[in-house]
This record gives sequence, structure tokens and C-alpha cells, in this order.
Amino acid sequence: MESPSNATVPLGFLLQGFSEFPHLRPVLFLLLLAVHLATLTGNLLILVAVASVPSRPPMLLFLCQLSAIELCYTLVVVPRSLADLASPGQGRGSPISFLGCAVQMQMFVALGGAECFLLAAMAYDRYVAICHPLSYAAVVTPGLCMRLALACCLGGLTVSVGLTVAVFHLPFCGSRLLVHFFCDITALLHLACTRSYVDELPLLGACLVLLLLPSTLILASYVAIVTALRRLHSSTGRHKAASTCASHLAVTFLHYGCATFMYVRPKASYSPRQDRTLALVYTNVTPLLYPLIYSLRNREITAAIHRVLGRWWPGQPPARSLREP
Repeated sequence: MESPSNATVPLGFLLQGFSEFPHLRPVLFLLLLAVHLATLTGNLLILVAVASVPSRPPMLLFLCQLSAIELCYTLVVVPRSLADLASPGQGRGSPISFLGCAVQMQMFVALGGAECFLLAAMAYDRYVAICHPLSYAAVVTPGLCMRLALACCLGGLTVSVGLTVAVFHLPFCGSRLLVHFFCDITALLHLACTRSYVDELPLLGACLVLLLLPSTLILASYVAIVTALRRLHSSTGRHKAASTCASHLAVTFLHYGCATFMYVRPKASYSPRQDRTLALVYTNVTPLLYPLIYSLRNREITAAIHRVLGRWWPGQPPARSLREP
């Protein structure tokens, strides 16, 4: 193996995917295809349902952006993985160019980062709705929602570009084989021949910006929400207010839990095959759970979905009004 000083940047990589399990590939392909189609259907249904609502509350606008992010998030990773699983005779892996790998990683980080910021914006929305209900309509306007949505996307894009440039300036030496099914950060850092923690500082900085900063804002919002709920004398009002936060909390724990476990750790603790298995879960299962969580917990989304389905299949039961209690 070359020393880091003499290492040259490779022209491309080999994505191993699951090529070492040839007998499992057909089953894995069918399973991932079914999950992928269900994920696309769920998120597209939410987008269409929100678009069908004449007057969209701010929370529905945030849910629409969340579904759009999840839709793009899964499209960045899953279609290529399915194509690799369906392609026989790839030997050790599927080739991907240096630029293609960098673009895939950048888009993956940008979308994940935008979701981190979006979850913080949604926590602020819940804070204003519960702690300052009388001024909610004046504070959380559609214009503010659009500005927050744009800021979330720009924030994720900025951090992802900086992290991608830093990672792809590292020296790669020895094998070009990535034990992964997409160009994930941990797989690339594991392949880079670095000998100090200085080279991992860009990842640490990205984690601080994408994970620590939004999670601090989310925590502060929920501390204020819990304080406000404790002052409510009505148990019915307390339960109703808390139920509006349940979906957001579930998605937040899923997203931040997976991201923290995967990326907030030193390079010495990376396990390529274990990381690949975990990535299979958070790139396929969690995007499927998000629309299920919101469609089951949010009455407005449920009513809008029923309305859309009623237009497509007239035999569906009529949707309840969004104004019904």
C-alpha cells in the first residue's frame, strides 16, 4: 500500500454492493423494489394531497417539503442500487466514476442536511402554535414558511459542498473497492489512507452544523412546549397539544438517531459491512416510515388523502372536512 504522501487520487471506485451474496441478490432486489415503490407512492400521495388543499396551513407546507426531500433522498441512492442488483456478472463490484461518486455523496448529504434544518423549522412551528396560539397566524405566515424552506435547502447544500470537497481531497490509496452500495461518507473515509484525526475534522464540523445546531433548537423548542403544557389545566387540551407533536418527534428521533449513530464516531470504529447493513435500513425503511407516520397521525393529511383517493376511485368513502373536530 502506498504511503499517504505518494497516494494518487483514483479515477473511480468500485461499489461492492451485495455482489458477494449472488444467491440473495434476486430476493434483495424484489424486497428493495417493493419498499422503494411504496416509498415513492406514499410521498407522492402526500405531495398530491397537500397540493389539493385550497388553503394550506403552515404545517402542511412543511410536510410537503419533507416529502419532497424524502422523495429525492431515496432517488439518489436506491435506483442505482436496484440496477446493480439486477446486473449479473459484475465480479467484485459496479464501477462508478470519481465525479459520479462525488455528486452522489454531495446530493445525499445536502438532502439529509436540509431535512435536519427542516425538522428544526417544524419544531419552531409547533412552539409558536402551542406557546403563542393567538399570534400564530401572524407569525408563521406562508412567506415565512417559504423563506425557512429555502434556508433549509441552502444550508444543506452549503455544508454538503464543503464536506464533499474536503473528503475528495483526501488521499486514496490501495484498493478502490467501496464496501457499500452507494458513496457514503464512512465508506470513503474508511478507504482514504489518513493517519490523523485532522482529516476527519470536516466531517466533525458538518455533524456540528447539521446535527448539533438543529437538535439544540429542537430541544429548546420542546422545553418551552413542555413548560407551556404543564401550565394547561385542561387534560383534553394538554393531550390535543401533545398529539400534534407526536409525529414530528417520531420522525426527529428516527432521523437524528440514525445520523448520529452512523456519523458521530471516529474512523477507527467504522465497520464497512455493518455500516452497509445499517445504511440499507436508513435509506430504505425510514423514508417509508415517514409518510406512514404523518398520514396516520395528521388529520389534515388524512382528510386530503381521502379526498384525492375519492377523486381517483369514486367508491371511496367521502373525506371528512378539515374543520371537523
